[in-house]
Order: sequence, then structure tokens, then C-alpha cells
Amino acid sequence: MSSSRSDQASPVEPIDGPLRPNDHADGDAPDGIRQPALGFVGWLRWGWRQLTSMRTAVVLLLLLAIAAIPGSIVPQRTADPNGVTQYKSDNPELYPILDSLSLFDVYSSPWFSAIYLLLFVSLIGCVIPRTKHHWKAMRSRPPRTPARLARLDDHTEAVVQVPAGKDADATAAEAIDIAGDQLRRAGYRVERYDGRGTFSVSAERGYLRETGNLVFHASLVGVLIAVGVGGGYTYTGQDVLVEGQSFVNTLADYSSFNPGRFVDTETLPPYSMTLEEFQVSYIPAGEPGAGQAGDFAAILTTRVPGQEEKAGEVRVNHPLDLEGDRIYLMGNGYAPTLTVRDAEGLVVFSESVPFLPQDASMTSLGVVKITDGMPEQLGLIGFFYPTAAALTTGALTSVYPDLINPVLTLDVYAGDLGIDDGTPRSVYTLDPEGMEQLTGRAVDVDSIELAPGETADLPNGLGSITFENASPAGVDGYAESVPRFASLSIHRDVGASWVLLFAVLATLGLLVALFVPRRRMWVKAVVDGETVRLEYAGLARGEDPTLRAAVDDVSRRHGDALEAHLRATD
Repeated sequence: MSSSRSDQASPVEPIDGPLRPNDHADGDAPDGIRQPALGFVGWLRWGWRQLTSMRTAVVLLLLLAIAAIPGSIVPQRTADPNGVTQYKSDNPELYPILDSLSLFDVYSSPWFSAIYLLLFVSLIGCVIPRTKHHWKAMRSRPPRTPARLARLDDHTEAVVQVPAGKDADATAAEAIDIAGDQLRRAGYRVERYDGRGTFSVSAERGYLRETGNLVFHASLVGVLIAVGVGGGYTYTGQDVLVEGQSFVNTLADYSSFNPGRFVDTETLPPYSMTLEEFQVSYIPAGEPGAGQAGDFAAILTTRVPGQEEKAGEVRVNHPLDLEGDRIYLMGNGYAPTLTVRDAEGLVVFSESVPFLPQDASMTSLGVVKITDGMPEQLGLIGFFYPTAAALTTGALTSVYPDLINPVLTLDVYAGDLGIDDGTPRSVYTLDPEGMEQLTGRAVDVDSIELAPGETADLPNGLGSITFENASPAGVDGYAESVPRFASLSIHRDVGASWVLLFAVLATLGLLVALFVPRRRMWVKAVVDGETVRLEYAGLARGEDPTLRAAVDDVSRRHGDALEAHLRATD
């Protein structure tokens, strides 16, 4: 036979091999093989498909997380303008490079916005087509029963004897009726498919899995919208109140204020509050944990137009809600009251100055800036020690945070405070560059040291300074002499509740998508003489390690129900 085949003329001349015709893809076509050009619309369609793929959405989500990292490394203009100014002074060569990359305005930079918007579009492009497809799938009938269920991995069979005097087809139909009822009660969508001598039911469930998946991705879109839109109506401000001082919710009363782009600073919610007292308790000396704070509480009186005054308090992690704003306690400390007089005895400064704690024993650092009333501007850097004690070096420190032996030390600087050039300066720091130091170790002149109620002369005959907070008459010690301050953060977040809602929905949707199995189940009854052969099979979409057990369970329960039915009708 082989020789006869070799004698026949080959209808096609081979090239490079015995079985390839000359018009094969590897052949020498006259003009070569050319791929059809996509064209402009084709490229747009290709780009849209790439952008709206789930893989791209995951990559963009990761990029968004990475892009947010610089915002936590370098100071941001919206949150810390003084920090940006200080960074510029400390890094004059690096600052222009980072500024050109918008690293001081990360969250409003073009590249961060581009990632944000692309992620937003990608998620919408993923969710909408999948939602339409899912809706159609939920409305469609379960698929027809496969002709050969035995080909499926998860398959089992049983044979039922037709009772004497009963029609085999009727028995098979009754068996499928029972199976359909059981599957329907188990949460399956059921469709009946019958043929000649063959009866079957097709059932499927688990569409809730895809629903959960869609809810998860739609909730991510909701989070993006809530963060983007809500952030525009959100503002955060800070203020420091000394006991007895009041705050009015106007822009002028804030120490710092960071509004969203849609916030109208002229229409802030009208209210005011007064810090009546700052309560704090410390573990007494000699007990375990001595000096640790037991509790903090800022006692406030709040006022809203048209309403009566109300008492309120702010504790750590327990903010006060007031007209839609949330007031948080951020810090506290002592605010010694200082009065500075010039050489003629005229008062040029008299305020309670917040001193910022530096350690657990409330050793506190403060700055006094006197811009007018003196021959030249003065700056005083001081330390306040609630319970002063001398170290072996002669330096002072505080050994307990409560007022037992309060002492205030000050170093005086004269010169330009650097506030006349318009550059923002923190009231809690003093840059002594370009100023003359008048007291302190560096100039071998003793620092000013004061106890409550004492007065000391300023150097060079400039005047005097008084630590006003003497112990009240009849009070043993200084417990009520030096006022305290509370650092309050006032926050309004319009989108917070929406973000929480969408986050909860996303979590629930993810749990459903992870734990609800998507599967199909079939029960077929085939008449075979005086018997009925029952087949059970299942098919899962994805991994479903419990499918085999589910098929066996359907088979067992159906067999028991059918046997009981046949016995009852016999």
C-alpha cells in the first residue's frame, strides 16, 4: 500500500517539510503575512479593555497606596505649612526638586489625582458590565441537564424498583418532582427538563457569590466617591485654650485651620465654648506607677445661638459632638502667667503662655515673644518644672508632674524675631539666629529663675518679668496657682459616615464572595424496564471542596424521601 501511495502525484508541492503546502503560514507568500491594522477606534477599544480589567484595578489600587507614602514622609502644605517652611530652610538644595514633583502637595498633585481617577474609572468599567451580565444570568433558566452525567467527577447513581402495578414513567416523574422540591427548599433555582423515558431537574445556586463580588467592588467606588467629595467639605482646625479662655468657631480663633476646597469659611457652624477647668489626676508618689496620669478631662461650657448653655467634657478618645463638629483632646500642659514691664514700669506683655511638655514629668518648654514696647524685640525661651529638683550637674529637672515645687527658668534674646517679613512662624519655637543672647550659659550670665509670685529684672535694664501665679491665700501649696491649657482639635468630616457604610458593605460583600459556593446540581431519572435509574451530579464554578459531600447529601435525602413516598402510595 505504501508503494501505491508514493506513485500518486501529490496535489500540493511541499516546502520545508512533507506536509506543508506552499500557501502555509510559514510559506513564502508573495507579499508576506500582514496583521490587520487596529485603527484609532481599535486602539481605543483595546485601551479601554485594558483599563477596565480587574488586574489593572488591582495594580492601580496598589499604586495609590504607594503614591500616598510621600505624604506621610514629608510635611504637607495643607496640614503643616510651618513644617514646609522649616523643611525649605533645612534643605535648600533638595526642596526645589521635591516641590517640582508636588511632594509637598501629594494628595492634590496631578500624578496622585491621575491614579485616583484612573482607579475610579477602572472600577466603574469593571462593575457596570459585570452587573449587566450578572442580571441577565440571574434571570436566565438553569442550563439543560447534560446527556451523560457520568462524565462529571462528582457523580453517583441509584436504582429504584418500580412498585407492582405502577407505571415506570409515573414513578420516574414523581422522583424528579420530589428532587425538585428538595432542591428548591435548599435555595436552588430549579428548572424541569423531561424527554422520552427520561426525566430530570436542573438546579443552580450561588449567584449571591457574584452579587457579593459586585457589592464589594461597587463599595470601593463608593469609598472613593465619599473620600473625594466628602474631603471637599471637611475641615480640621486646632486651638489651645487656657483655663478661663473661650473659643468662637470663626476662622480668626483657630491657631491653624485646614479646610477642604468646598468649605465656606464664612459660614462655619455658629457656637462657642469656654474651658472652665482641666482636670487631671496623678498616681501619688510611693505607689506603683507614681506620676502616671490616671485621667484627663477638659470641662467645657458650650453655647449655641438660640439654645441654653450646656456643660460638656472632652476626654482622650471620647470627643465632644457639637453642631456637627467633633472636638478631640490632643494634649495638655501648664500655662504660667507672665507679665513683662519696661524700664518705666509699663506693662508690655501679660498672658498665660502654654509650655509644651517634654517628658512624662511635665518638664515643659515655652516661648515668649515681645514685639512692641521695648527698645528692641525680645524673645524668651523658658523651661517650667512643676516639681523642680537639681541634678548632680546643677541643671534642673522635674521629678513629678503635679505642682509641688514649681520653678520657671528663662533665657533672654534681643533682636529681630523674624516675624515682620511675612514668613509664618510658630508661636512655640524661637529661632535665635541673628539675635543677641543676654542670659544663659553661652554668655556666662545666669538664667532668670522664678517661683510663682516672684519678680526678676531683665538684663541691661530692659525692665522686669513677673511669674504671676502665686499660691492663693489659704491654699497649702500650688495646686491651684498655675493654670493649665488643653490643646483641642476640631474636626468636621462630612464623608465619614458614608465611608464607614461603604466599608462595611465592602467587607460583607467580600465575605459573601469568599464563602458562598457557586454550584449546579442535576438529578435525572431514566426508565429501564421495571426499574428507574437515578443519577445525581454536581458541578462547581471554581474550587468547591464540599461539592462531593453535597452530591452525596442530595442523593441520600432524595433516596429517603422517594422510598417513603413509594411506601406510602403502595
